[in-house]
Amino acid sequence: MILVYVNSANGLSKAAFETVTYGKKLGDQVVVITNGDASPDTLASLGEYGASKVLVDRTVDGEDAQQLTRLVASVAQANGASTIVFSHDLIGKAVSPRLSVRLNAGLISGAVALPEGDGSIKVNVFSGKAMGLVKVNSSSRIISLLPNSIQPEKSGNTCAVEETSGNAGSAAIKVISTKKPEGEIPLPEAELVVSAGRGLKGPENWGMIEDLAKSLGAATACSRPVADIGWRPHHEHVGQTGVAIRPNLYVAVGISGAIQHLAGVNGSKVIVVVNTDSEAPFFKAADYGIVGDAFDVVPKLTAAINKFKANQN
Repeated sequence: MILVYVNSANGLSKAAFETVTYGKKLGDQVVVITNGDASPDTLASLGEYGASKVLVDRTVDGEDAQQLTRLVASVAQANGASTIVFSHDLIGKAVSPRLSVRLNAGLISGAVALPEGDGSIKVNVFSGKAMGLVKVNSSSRIISLLPNSIQPEKSGNTCAVEETSGNAGSAAIKVISTKKPEGEIPLPEAELVVSAGRGLKGPENWGMIEDLAKSLGAATACSRPVADIGWRPHHEHVGQTGVAIRPNLYVAVGISGAIQHLAGVNGSKVIVVVNTDSEAPFFKAADYGIVGDAFDVVPKLTAAINKFKANQN
C-alpha cells in the first residue's frame, strides 16, 4: 500500500494532485492521510487522481512537525504502508526525516522521477546542479517529491473519505498569527513565472513585468536585491535564500544570474533571459536569451504574445 500525505489546511494545491498521481504510478493502492478543514467533497476529488481512500484528522492543524510525524506513522503502521510519499515542501522536509528514523525506513529526498528498473530514483543534488540516483534497501521507503516533477493525471473517480483522530497526540506549537502570501498564483505552484531584477531601475517600472506575466498567465517574482531594497514583497524573492521554484517556463528580466539566484530556479524546464549585458552569467544557464534593453524588449514581447493569443481565438 502507498500512503500519501497531503496538507489540506488551505484547500488542495497542485502539489497534492502531483503526489497522489505519483503514488498511483508506483503501482499499488493509494491511501491519503491529511489534516485541515477541507470539505469531504473536496477531499473525495483526490480519488480522481488515484486515491482509493482519504483519511482526515481534523484535530491536527499541521503546524507541529512532530505531531504530524506521529499521525503519519500511526496510519502507516496500521495499514502496512510499503511507501510513504510527501511533497518536498516545508512540511515534507520537516516530517519525512523524522518519520524515516521512527519507522526505520529509507528516505529519498527531492525525487524528480518515478523509480528506474532497479528501484533507484533520480533526485536533485547540489542545489539542482546535478542529478543523482538513490536506492534504499529497507523494507519500506519514504519519498519526497519535488513540486512540478510530474504532471497530475486524472485516472479514476471520487473516493471515500473517513474521519479519524486520536493518533497524533497533542501539539507542542501554538500559532499566534499567520501572514499568507498575496498574489493570484502562489510561486511554488506556478508553471509560468516572470521575474525581474535591478535592471528595472525602480519599482515604478514593474508595470511592464506585470503586463508580461498577465499575458502569459504567469506569476511574478524578483531577485533578492529587489526584495531587500523594498521594490517588491519578500514572498516574491526566488533563489537559494528565497523561494525555490521549478516552473515549466522562467523568464528573467534584468537579472545577472548570480549563483545564489540560479540555485533557486535552475530546475525550471525552460529559462528565457533578457539582459543588456551579453556576458551576464545567466545566459550560460538559459535555453533562450535576448541581449537588449528590457524597456524595449518586454513591451514588444508582451504585444507579440497578446497578438498570438488573439489570433488563436
